[in-house]
Amino acid sequence: MVQGIQPLVPGGVLAFDAGNSKTDVALVSADGRVLGTARGGGFEPHIVGAFAAVEGLAPLVAEAALEAGLTLGEVPLVQQISACMANADLPIEEERLAQAFESFGWAESVYVANDTFALLRAGVDEPRGVAVVCGAGINCAGLLPDGRTARFPAVGKISGDWGGGQQLADEAFSAAARADDGRGPATALTTALPAHYGVGSVTELIEALHLGDIPVARRLEATPLLFQVAAAGDAVAADVVRHQAEEIVAMAVVAMRRLDMLDEPTDVVLGGGVLTAGHPMLIETVTRLLSAAAPKAVPHVVDVPPVVGAALLGLDRTRAVSTAHSQLRAAFAPSPAA
Repeated sequence: MVQGIQPLVPGGVLAFDAGNSKTDVALVSADGRVLGTARGGGFEPHIVGAFAAVEGLAPLVAEAALEAGLTLGEVPLVQQISACMANADLPIEEERLAQAFESFGWAESVYVANDTFALLRAGVDEPRGVAVVCGAGINCAGLLPDGRTARFPAVGKISGDWGGGQQLADEAFSAAARADDGRGPATALTTALPAHYGVGSVTELIEALHLGDIPVARRLEATPLLFQVAAAGDAVAADVVRHQAEEIVAMAVVAMRRLDMLDEPTDVVLGGGVLTAGHPMLIETVTRLLSAAAPKAVPHVVDVPPVVGAALLGLDRTRAVSTAHSQLRAAFAPSPAA
């Protein structure tokens, strides 16, 4: 494993943005240059355990190091690990993951936070603001430069959560079923969903979902369909979209209130697959409701990968010069439209 004495990247950061479906790694120098990157699958410490989950990241670390012309050795690669991880929803989970990272010796210092903080830092010029992620699930975090945070357990219904792609899909199926059997109002979902999944009726759709003829992984396909039906004027689907917007705004407003930012100009960073898909009805409703509840809030959808935020949090902790932050952002800046 050791190939000579491996030099430390002075002041460098090894950044992780780990989600349920993918993990991004970036090896960044003290001046913000991106030395190496890697991408792998989802991060599931709640299933395999903290140590095994971090151990599974070792090939990605080696890949990023190799791109930088480095090899893993007996001494740290960098000064700081900045790991923003899905399924690190509670402080105890962050502590266990930090211990796991420390055991691999990739850095002199380790910082672990929920992946919502990566989204937040990716969308602001300083460590100050609020972020709401609405992807498969939903979460929110707030951060101030002095280190104070606002966060939610975000472990599902037992912690009061509502929304995200998985729940939106379930709401679509439920609305179609209730309309079909007479318990609920009529909705175009009763024809749109069976047609999408290639079955003849809502009854056949329920049977196929229940028996596994339609794989669980395909259930999320109902979410964009829900937005399409809502955009076409369906009242039932539109109510679900409106509820999602209300939940997004509720989380953002509570986070701002906890950090005394409600009466100040505050960036509200929006991310996750549901929000970055750009559904006009959702974004417009979020913007309108947020303006009413927090007039000085400035909502915007993040336009760089969250791993940028994880790396920026690492540079914050190493007290890197401001030009390092600019250099890092430039490396991940979206390409200009043709």
